Amino acid sequence: MTLTAPPTVRVGAARLRLDLDGHVMLPGLVNAHDHLEFNLFPALGRGPYPNATEWARDIYHPDRSPIREQLRVPKAIRLWWGGLKNLLSGVTTVCHHNPYDAAVFGPDFPVRVVRRFSWAHSLAFDPDVPARFRHAPRYPFLIHCGEGTDAESRREVRTLDSLGALDHRTAVVHGVALTPADLNLMQRRRAALVWCPTSNLHMLGRTVSRAVLRSNLPVALATDSALSAPVDLQDELRVARRYLPADRLYDMVTAVPSRILRLSSSDTAGDWIAVRSSAKNPAQALLDGSIALVVIGGRVHLISTNLARQIPRELRRAFQPLSVENRPEVLVGADVRALRRAAARHLGNDFRLAGKRVLG
Repeated sequence: MTLTAPPTVRVGAARLRLDLDGHVMLPGLVNAHDHLEFNLFPALGRGPYPNATEWARDIYHPDRSPIREQLRVPKAIRLWWGGLKNLLSGVTTVCHHNPYDAAVFGPDFPVRVVRRFSWAHSLAFDPDVPARFRHAPRYPFLIHCGEGTDAESRREVRTLDSLGALDHRTAVVHGVALTPADLNLMQRRRAALVWCPTSNLHMLGRTVSRAVLRSNLPVALATDSALSAPVDLQDELRVARRYLPADRLYDMVTAVPSRILRLSSSDTAGDWIAVRSSAKNPAQALLDGSIALVVIGGRVHLISTNLARQIPRELRRAFQPLSVENRPEVLVGADVRALRRAAARHLGNDFRLAGKRVLG
């Protein structure tokens, strides 16, 4: 799906129509799995590990560097940086696989954060997965499952099913250990998969089988956090391109995660992006272009420095420049200077967002 004519956008109280010649307009992207507060962290661990539990046991040392300094950054600040990571890659909606923080995820937060879903961390770390599954029976249920290459990981989908927690609401996150029998079971239960290839490759040395990716199982592409994947969704699309064609990947960050997360048109009303690209095909434009405009609820959240010249100077004061390594500088509707000071107080001035150095 592409948008045909640039609608008006809000900048403060003003409504403007921007000239988007040389840009391709697309729906806002959906990142179906992230842990927003962990995106200033470096990737941790020296894999491959047999499963995610072993990785977690190896890396979790909160009294040592670098985790000690990272955890001193206030959580709200870390959540904001996680939101900016997603915004920079054209994400308008993200599924945060941790408690929803209503005090932080307000209308000024960089991206929309999914609220109506239930979740469990994993079979290993949640003592009562069935209760978690039953907690919100009308909403999607997400759980890390099959995140490994060993026999224990290969049992997890069947265990989830035996607990009554595998059905049309369930989205298995990772699923690296899925066997042909598991795939068949998930298809019968009408479950879905959230695929995070960079995280899988870093932690486990492999990712989901091509047979699973080429099946008719609903699959969304997602980033996970920088703890195991120092990437944003643009980076993840390029990694995933090794496995699947561009058109399929385009669906995996737009229509498919919207269906898995049961996002309605009202949930994403007024969300769209513009990509600077000469490509005619929207999927190719997304893979090859650069994010130049992100509009959420009709309001500009990110704009390229070139497009910003069309905004009156007094309205541009609502934005601050944000520049990260190997990406063009953009303007965002966030107090970047304050966020940078708050992070640098504990991490020093040379810190990274999803693996990219945050510049000047």
